[in-house]
Amino acid sequence: MKDILILGIGNLVLKDEGVGIHIIHRLEQMQLPEGVDILDGGTGGIFLIGTLQQYRHIIMIDATLDSLPPGTVRRIKPRFSIDYPLLLSAHEIGLKDMIDAMILQDNIPDIELIVVTAKDIQEIGMELSPDVKKSMNNIIELIYDIINEIRCKQLNFGREIMYRVKP
Repeated sequence: MKDILILGIGNLVLKDEGVGIHIIHRLEQMQLPEGVDILDGGTGGIFLIGTLQQYRHIIMIDATLDSLPPGTVRRIKPRFSIDYPLLLSAHEIGLKDMIDAMILQDNIPDIELIVVTAKDIQEIGMELSPDVKKSMNNIIELIYDIINEIRCKQLNFGREIMYRVKP
């Protein structure tokens, strides 16, 4: 099995709805730690199952609609598809179906979900809104924090071992 996949989900032509893809494009310009892959998952769905099941850990980035201010970044540790926030986007059903299918197969990676509050996910445009654009560095830092946590758990044999990679 492979170690870590960073998966950006979204539609690049729907402004903030494409935040996951914008993050993947930013990460393509960076040197990632060994064993970390990135994937533009587009609008997600069942076709990703085989790819995701090749990894022990998935860090997924997506937009969400909620009552929080636009640009708010949250980390969620979902166990079941119902644990995912309301996305109200074109790929919502596909992602939930994908998670349920992996649970039924008893072959689901450890998933960390990073969601970014969007004001509107139906506005057409290739640029992120200013609020979501400001959150990009926080998202990248959170991704590296999650990678560090995973690596610490892998290296920790009953004592605290710190392994720090930086963006």
